[in-house]
Amino acid sequence: MTAGSVPAVMERMRQGFASGRTRGVDWRLTQLQNLVRLLDEREDEIIAALAEDLGRNKQESWFGDIASTRGEAVFAIKHLRGWMKRQRQPLSPIQYPGSAWIQYEPLGVVLVIGPWNYPVLLALGPLVAALSAGNCAVIKPSEMAPSTSALLARLVPKYLDNDAVAVVEGDAVVTQELLAQGFDHAFFTGGTEVGKKIMAAAAPTLTPVTLELGGKSPVIVTADADLDVVARRLAWVKFMNSGQTCIAPDYVLADFRIKDRLVDKIIERIGEFERDGHPDGRRIINERQFDRLAGYLEQTRGKVEIGGRATRASLSIEPTVVVDPDPDEPLMQEEIFGPILPVLSYESLDSAVAFVNGRSKPLAAYFFSGTRAVQQRLVDEIPSGGAVINHIAMHHLVPQLPFGGVGASGIGAYHGRWGFEALSHRKAVLKKTFKPDLRIIYPPYTDFAMKILRKIF
Repeated sequence: MTAGSVPAVMERMRQGFASGRTRGVDWRLTQLQNLVRLLDEREDEIIAALAEDLGRNKQESWFGDIASTRGEAVFAIKHLRGWMKRQRQPLSPIQYPGSAWIQYEPLGVVLVIGPWNYPVLLALGPLVAALSAGNCAVIKPSEMAPSTSALLARLVPKYLDNDAVAVVEGDAVVTQELLAQGFDHAFFTGGTEVGKKIMAAAAPTLTPVTLELGGKSPVIVTADADLDVVARRLAWVKFMNSGQTCIAPDYVLADFRIKDRLVDKIIERIGEFERDGHPDGRRIINERQFDRLAGYLEQTRGKVEIGGRATRASLSIEPTVVVDPDPDEPLMQEEIFGPILPVLSYESLDSAVAFVNGRSKPLAAYFFSGTRAVQQRLVDEIPSGGAVINHIAMHHLVPQLPFGGVGASGIGAYHGRWGFEALSHRKAVLKKTFKPDLRIIYPPYTDFAMKILRKIF
């Protein structure tokens, strides 16, 4: 499907939803099961497409895109019947006899606009929520991951209901044309600036949006943290997918007493993890992003402790640790989204909290500490979309938790039941009986009637 066929695709989805086929639990479960089957049967093709688009090895592709998407779908299959049940609500005495409940109804046709960095997970993960809620859906993959986009366009029709799920390929012009159709919900994952454009384009049709954006997700490491564990987890997650992860740690604030030791351990882990590959460094998605990241390295006033080499011919940048960059330089002002890790020190926890809170609210915040009171203080005092204590990014793999941003890092949340509810209409229903039907409720009202009504209500 391409831009010229957008209206026809939308009409097919509208008709598919109007048929009522998506409302039943059996249809929803079948689609989710078929999605799991797609991931299982086409794993090798998915890995090959991700390697072509992003230069990833098969282990990172399986972990980052396949296993995580599959886990989300399997969780939904297990819990869907429970999510769909009516939720009975208590009534105040003045509403008796009667009953009340909440029921979840599908919204209609949902648009999923996927990014390039995890092009399977962040296209099919929101689709899990859309299908669970009984919606039809149009997926618009990122044109910056063309092999994966083409693969989704080829595979999705083979596994999912063609009258309820469609893939439309194209660039930003196609995205704007899609939004102009007037969806019942639009789901976008990407950068904050593009998120603003998505929200503006959705406004004329009053299309509600879920925006999963990004920001400078901080890491705070206290003096009593296990530095060996911190270094392993930091080096693993930060440089996964070349650092092109919305919830990757963007910078580290380490207690001044342990900063140098932590840096040494991070460097050791980078050497260990990079031993078997990436001779030129980690591949960057395109020239524009490469030039931006290389510019950060050229401009930094910090000390490059490891890495720092940028190879334009292969669009690769070595995993890099920059110590003590200037807080006002571009590396510390803009979301990095690449294999560069700044490390700074702090003198007191108060100053660390103030440093983070002096910037936009991040999508995630990570706190390494062996003291429970400190852990809770950091969670309480630093606003963020989500928080992880003593690890990095693992909350994204927990479908029992909502995943989303706050402020500039996003609007709305999904995963598990939270995704089901985000893409459902929560309908309030009140049921009354014909009798009794007290005459005192109706006009004209006497003084005595008003006296009684004031006591009742």
